[in-house]
Order: sequence, then structure tokens, then C-alpha cells
Amino acid sequence: MPARTTRSPLLSITLDRHGAASLQEQLYDRIREAILNGRLKPGSRLPASRVLASELGVSRNTILGGFERLHSEGYIEGHMGAATQVSMVLPEDLLSARNRAAVHSHDTIPAGKISNLSERMGGFASHRADNSGRAFRPSLPDLREFPFQLWSRTIAKFWRNPPPDLLTSGDYAGYPPLRRSIAGYLGAVRGLNCTPEQIIITSGAQQALDLIARTVVDPGNDVWVENPGYDGLSSTLVAAGATLHHIPVDEQGLSVKYGCKVAPDAVLAAVTPSHQYPLGITMSLARRLELLDWATRQRAWILEDDYDSEFRYGGKPLSALQGLDKTAQVIYVGTFSKVLFPALRLGYMVVPDALIEPVLRLRRAIDDYPALALQPALHSFIDGGQFAAHIRRLRGLYARRQSVLVEALQNSSHGLLSAQPSEAGMHLIASLAPELGLSDVEASIRAARVGLVAQPLSGFYGAGGVKTEGLVLGYAGLNEREIEQNVKLLLTAMLAKN
Repeated sequence: MPARTTRSPLLSITLDRHGAASLQEQLYDRIREAILNGRLKPGSRLPASRVLASELGVSRNTILGGFERLHSEGYIEGHMGAATQVSMVLPEDLLSARNRAAVHSHDTIPAGKISNLSERMGGFASHRADNSGRAFRPSLPDLREFPFQLWSRTIAKFWRNPPPDLLTSGDYAGYPPLRRSIAGYLGAVRGLNCTPEQIIITSGAQQALDLIARTVVDPGNDVWVENPGYDGLSSTLVAAGATLHHIPVDEQGLSVKYGCKVAPDAVLAAVTPSHQYPLGITMSLARRLELLDWATRQRAWILEDDYDSEFRYGGKPLSALQGLDKTAQVIYVGTFSKVLFPALRLGYMVVPDALIEPVLRLRRAIDDYPALALQPALHSFIDGGQFAAHIRRLRGLYARRQSVLVEALQNSSHGLLSAQPSEAGMHLIASLAPELGLSDVEASIRAARVGLVAQPLSGFYGAGGVKTEGLVLGYAGLNEREIEQNVKLLLTAMLAKN
């Protein structure tokens, strides 16, 4: 016969047998306090008097006496015992006390200091895509195309009978078989020179960026970031105390000469060489070698954020910058969120040997080891060939969608909005014609009014320099029909009268 379940809460009550108040009085006070502060909600069932008496080590009469007083004052209702519950309609004076407490809590000044850093962090998310809409969100994969049935079977197969040691502990660097799979994949597909020992699994790429920043940057250190660039990276570096220098990006990528001029002693250069975010430029070989030469001379680090390199549709396949590194200066960061699904929250970094222990030392201090629940499944997904097959299918799908977006802008907007094809990525930059008479910020606001996410390109620029305007339009998460419909909706929003 199956065991009966109960909706009765586990009451955290402590009675002082040597206190001045009786045990019954203490019981009354503790339960009343739990109701007042909301720990016990209206309708919550209380444990049966026999059960509660046994748990607290008191007589049942003590429990019944406390319940009787609570019942008479309107805090609980029903029959004594298992059916007793918190009153659905609470006493009027209780409701008044709650309202007074709520008003008071909004008026009080915080009990402690709030850091200046916390205030500064708020500005970094102002141009990041929100989660309220799907149309034109950059870097969002089409979740409808993910093989969830296969994925669920892979998870179930492993966790039906998992190794006992995985249930109690983990490797600070991540699940070893997954690290071997990633090292093999990166060597074959991205041209990296790395061993499994250099792979560190993280809770998404953002955590990898944070660990790197804290490991190699001291407060006040100069750091190069691309201009325009990813504000999630900039905010992480600022949180680590870095002094940011926004280095302009030209047709060959980040300008090393400019960086050497304004901050020659920088300790780190953060770049997206395979597909610059958000402009989509690919860093030339000459510029890559120039950057590596600077890092070697200065004994500086290069952070290579390879956020969407799997989706390349034309031209010669590009190896990662890390594959050209002969002096172990490059730290490589990758993610599975844009290839599989964002909620997976699994990323990784490839660190030079000299950084393995410092990164893991920091990781142990602030985060322990990464969650293991999905790492074995991802290992099987990669080694079984499903990961590569999924990427190949999405690559063809997203290439067609990019073409549809370019054509839809051309056909629907009559030149008011236009975008040039790109050899890679999951988004394009749409240019606004002067005839629209709109800044990209105003255009983005108008798009939001009709439920579209169209980030202003100007918002990705740091202080100083000339800003280029445009709209960042993601296309990967939309099918062809949705792209065409939402382009028309976007144009309608641009032409709407205020």
C-alpha cells in the first residue's frame, strides 16, 4: 500500500524548557509569529497534534491547548488534529499589522551600505536583449529544432544507474569525459592546441569570463575591449576592477596600433576574432599575428570569446586564434547555449597551463565544482555524433534564414532598412536610411512597442570615437515565414506616427 502524503508543513519550532513562559505559551507565540510573517500561508495545514507533540517532545495536551487559543483568536480553523489549517480569512487586526509592516518596509533605509559597483552595473544591461520577445533576438537558437526526445533519452540512460561517486562529489574542472570530448572537438573543428586538462567547464560563458577576469586582472589594470563590443564582457571586467580602454574595430578587426598608443601596458585584450560582436567582422590573419606579437612582448593575456563560430556559411573555414598561439598567451572561451539551448547553462574555457591552478583555486573559493546533472549527457551527445549532426543541420537552416532576412528587408522596406549578407553568425546589422528620420535608439523603442527586439548598434559603443547606427537583428530563432512577417511589422513600427 503506498504511503500517504501530507500537505502539512515542516514547522521549525524551538521550545525553551527553562524559559519563563510555559511551553504552551511558547507554542502559541511561535505559530502566531509564523502566520504573521507569512511563513505559514492562509490555508496551510498544520501537523496533527500527535505528530507535533512527538516532534517537540511535549504532551499532546500542550499542543491542544496552544491550538485552542490560536483557534479562538481566529488564526487557525477546522477540527483539531490533522485537519487544522491556517485561517483563510485572518483577523482584522492581523491584516492591519501586515499592512503597517509592508508600508514601513518600503519606507525604511537599507540597513547596510550598498556598493558603488552595484549601482554602476545597472547601466551595462541597458542595451542587452530582454527575454520578452523572440523576434530578432540575437544569438537565440531555434529551440523548436533541438532533438529533445533524443536528449531526454540520453539523460535517462545515464542517470538510471549513475556511478555513486558522481552523486556526492565532482571535479572542480568539470566531468572528465566531457572535457576529453570538448578537447577532441576543438582540436578537430576549431584547430585548437589543447589537452583535456586545460578544459574547465563553467556555468555558461559568462561565468568563464568572470573567472578569467578575476584571475588575471587586478584593480586599476588596463584592459583592451573592442569598440563596439559585448557589454556582458565589459561589465565583468569592470566588476574585477579593470580600467577599460575601448579600442576601435576596423575592417580587419581590433586596432592593435590604437591599443598600443592609448594603453601599451594593458594586461589583457578581450576580442571576438572569428565573428566580431556585434559588427560581424572577421579578424584578418595579419591582425591576429600583430595581436599575438603584442601579447608576447608585453606578457599580456588575450581573451578569445568564440561565441558562435559553429555557424559559418561561406568562405574558408577559420581556425581559432588560440591555434596560432605559440607562447601560451590566449585564453579561449566557448559556450553550448547558442548551439543547443540557453537554459543548458554550460560553457567552457581553455586556459594555458600556467592558469589552470590559479583559475581552479579561485573557482574552489567561490563556486565549488560545476553542476554535474547534464554534463554526462552532453558528453554522450558529442561522442555519439549527435552534436555534430545537429550543428550541420542548423548551419544549413540558419544560412537560408539569413538570406530570407536580407531579401525581406530589401523587398518590404524599399531601401529604408537594409542589411548585407554575412559569412557567419546568427544576426545581421540593418542600416537605417536617412529618409526614416530616426536614430537607431528611437527605432529600437518603436520596435519594442510592437513586441520586437531590435537592439540599437550605437548602444554597443563605449565612450569616445564615432558611433555607427543600425539595428542588430537576430534571425536564427525564426522560421522563414516569421522573418517575413516580422520584417513587415518592424517597418510598420518605423513608419508609425508618434
